Amino acid sequence: MPVLNKYSKVSPDIERLSQYCINEKIDPELYSKYDVKRGLRDLNGKGVLTGLTEVSEIVASKVIDGKTVPCDGELYYRGINVKDLIGNLAPEDHFGFEEIAFLLLFGKLPTIDELNGFSRILAEYRTILPKNYVRDVIMQKPSNDIMNNLARGVLNLYAYDQNPDDQSIQNVLRQSLELLAFFPMISVYSYQAKQYYNDKGSFIIHRPSPELSTAENFLYMLRPDKKFTPLEAKILDIALILHAEHGGGNNSTFTTHVVSSSGTDTYSSVAASLSSLKGPKHGGANIKAMRMFQEIKRNVSDWTDDEELKAYIEKILHKEAFDNAGVIYGMGHAVYSISDPRALIFKDYVEQLSREKNRMAEFEFYTKVEKISAELIAKERRIFKGVSANIDFYSGFVYSMLGLPVELFTPLFAIARIAGWSAHRIEEINNAGKIIRPAYMCVQPRQEYIPRDKR
Repeated sequence: MPVLNKYSKVSPDIERLSQYCINEKIDPELYSKYDVKRGLRDLNGKGVLTGLTEVSEIVASKVIDGKTVPCDGELYYRGINVKDLIGNLAPEDHFGFEEIAFLLLFGKLPTIDELNGFSRILAEYRTILPKNYVRDVIMQKPSNDIMNNLARGVLNLYAYDQNPDDQSIQNVLRQSLELLAFFPMISVYSYQAKQYYNDKGSFIIHRPSPELSTAENFLYMLRPDKKFTPLEAKILDIALILHAEHGGGNNSTFTTHVVSSSGTDTYSSVAASLSSLKGPKHGGANIKAMRMFQEIKRNVSDWTDDEELKAYIEKILHKEAFDNAGVIYGMGHAVYSISDPRALIFKDYVEQLSREKNRMAEFEFYTKVEKISAELIAKERRIFKGVSANIDFYSGFVYSMLGLPVELFTPLFAIARIAGWSAHRIEEINNAGKIIRPAYMCVQPRQEYIPRDKR
């Protein structure tokens, strides 16, 4: 573990001063009084419209007879249903993430020649990670949190770029494609550095292979023997596609728009989005879900016993178990109601991998928890819309079957989402208008100044 200096500890002085901050709370009734859309959502949970996009669309409700009613969720990339995009990746050796990244960035599906050219660009960029970057940036200050290393690594790339501030679409696209190629390398190498310096393990670095896809290269670089099965690479590729984009309103993509609207550089914009994604309410949710399932397994003796499972899930809901937050992680979504299309698509592949790994008992366990949780939440919380499993529900299980370290769960999300962030950044620059600046109302009463000797 790195040695902590005195500034890493909370001193008695800081403890005393912190009480001023802790006691500084706004009366919750004021939010209703002034009609504040907390979280940029209305009372029904619907997001406040703050922008327009052509990159992707989320459908969670439909208008029938003049009334808005919940429906099975749908997700569209550039107007094409993700279900259709993945459903047409039929051949075993056909990996689709690069094709989807092309679609998100350029608004059209690539021809065979365009896809091959795009893949060649990414393969070439994987060879130009700056000289000594791994030694000087990744190995110098390894962190226990790979997302922090990734954000720091992105900011450091600014110094290696001879034209970092050019806002032309050509230059921003060049930077975006480099980041798309670099993200898997920075993530895996940061993990290896953490393993060596902080965990006293081995430090093994493999260069990416130009013949392999993004999903294949991630497994190739991570594993000491470089080996993986076709199904392992395929399901990781599907995970990358499903995480590549999710509308302009999610926290990290909205961050991309907000920060890009200020006119800042690509590296600063992406670092800000990474900081958002790191949070357990966003990209870090799959880790929370996985740890919750581990807790359930430890405390439920018979996974096949519905009543025992139900009793323990009730304890979680009642803030009596796990982290006492009353949340079933992986269940429910800010937008989707009846179903999350990503979870439905992913579940079929999860079952395939469970069979290959001889972990069908666990798959059945997850299925039971999903069913019981949905019933309990709907009954106890009286939610105005339906509740269902989201993409985080199964992703942690999949990553564990792939033998991926927990530290790389959220970075994998980032490796996929950099495609969507890049498309939205280019869209924001193309439609550059005013800097995004919502209003806040100050509810602090006015005060008279008190001279220092009378305070």
